[in-house]
Amino acid sequence: MKDTTLFSPFKLKHVELKNRIGVAPMTRMSSQHDSIPRKDVLDFLVRRAQNGAALIYTEAIVTDYESAQGYPNQSRLTTKRQIEAWQPIVKSIQKQGAKIICQLFHCGRMAWPEVNPANRSIAPSAITPKQMNPLTGSPYPVPDVMSQFDIDHVINGFVETSKGVIAAGFDGVEIHCAHGYLISQFLSSYSNNRTDGYGGSVKNRYRFAHEVIQAVRQVIPEDRLLIARISNWGIADMDVFLFEKKEDYQEVIRLFSDEPIDAISVSTYDYKEKAFGTDKNMAQLTREMTTLPIMICGKIYDRKSADDALKDADIILSAKSMLLNPNWVQDLRDDKPVSLYKSEDANVAYTDQVLL
Repeated sequence: MKDTTLFSPFKLKHVELKNRIGVAPMTRMSSQHDSIPRKDVLDFLVRRAQNGAALIYTEAIVTDYESAQGYPNQSRLTTKRQIEAWQPIVKSIQKQGAKIICQLFHCGRMAWPEVNPANRSIAPSAITPKQMNPLTGSPYPVPDVMSQFDIDHVINGFVETSKGVIAAGFDGVEIHCAHGYLISQFLSSYSNNRTDGYGGSVKNRYRFAHEVIQAVRQVIPEDRLLIARISNWGIADMDVFLFEKKEDYQEVIRLFSDEPIDAISVSTYDYKEKAFGTDKNMAQLTREMTTLPIMICGKIYDRKSADDALKDADIILSAKSMLLNPNWVQDLRDDKPVSLYKSEDANVAYTDQVLL
């Protein structure tokens, strides 16, 4: 019988992971110049590899120099200087027997235009979040409706950044299709009321994600991974589901399964919470529609919850526990009692404080 325990190896495509534990992607806003994360933030990733994590994710990397950036001090990965800054970090992580994935995203309507070189935000439709921007205390501006030129330009941003990722030696790329950012905005009928080929049906709303994935796959060698991340919650308007019903979500998973991707990463607030009024959680609903490996995160904080989450998924990811407890992987191995951190505990991620 196949060993599915937490510390058993797992083969992700051709890539052998030494266990089922990964560092979830976190937006750290740590770039002080040249769109490169601070040294201590990069060192944090290396230390988590040294401390036993098998899979390391970068913070979300924005994909172009115009409308992609949503927050101050975000990082990019296209220039020679940026690539060379990441190369030794990637090698150090791989030397520890871990793999490193670069997450790419475009903020779309969640962008803060003042931090973008083009001073604009763009989205599938001219619909703003209902809540205020927590960083500015002001309403989000009405985004520009994306033209076909904008769509093509954004796709090219994902492609050019993916080339930088490969040049830096990463083991793979993750396309961020979750949390109410740009690709998620296209997927959701809540934020997408287009009447062209990118709006209307689930398949049409999925078209933009499809075009991004297909374009990125063309520049990623076969020996590197391509992963898609999805969620049913966004960073704004939390009371609004990004998918209206189970059938819409599962249709997107089915479409993902037809893509040249190697895994689906499902982001939840609570991995075990029942979804869409069903008696099943998000991982279970995802598994019904795909044979691709599934990653899961959301309130997985101790050995019991980790083992339980692996009943429906293949790999667990942790953000707050990894961020705040450098010994978390060993604590899981030892089955030590550990705390469930609150979201506000992780605010340290956005400060200059050095984390061990």
